[in-house]
Amino acid sequence: MAFNAANLALLSDANGFCSYRYDTTDEIVPDVEAAGYMNNKDDSLNLKKGDTIRVFQWATAIRTGTLTKVVDMAVTNVIDNDAAASAGNVNLAEMGIASSGVLSSLA
Repeated sequence: MAFNAANLALLSDANGFCSYRYDTTDEIVPDVEAAGYMNNKDDSLNLKKGDTIRVFQWATAIRTGTLTKVVDMAVTNVIDNDAAASAGNVNLAEMGIASSGVLSSLA
């Protein structure tokens, strides 16, 4: 699947760093964590190193289906070189402890 900017919400902005929430039906690992899943240039984003993203993985429909995983991620790098084939790619890394399995049924 592909990144959907409509599912990324800015939660807070303090001291130059931002915290976001992202909802998806994609697998967090390997899909969301893959380099280039989010791209500052292609997706019109302004993610920076040190920003955090709490990713909510849904089994079926976003916000109405079954929530299966929640992972906190940090932006570890953004490719700023416009000449690079990967220009704009955002690299993410998992932080802390992830939970898996069914967390809640919101149906």
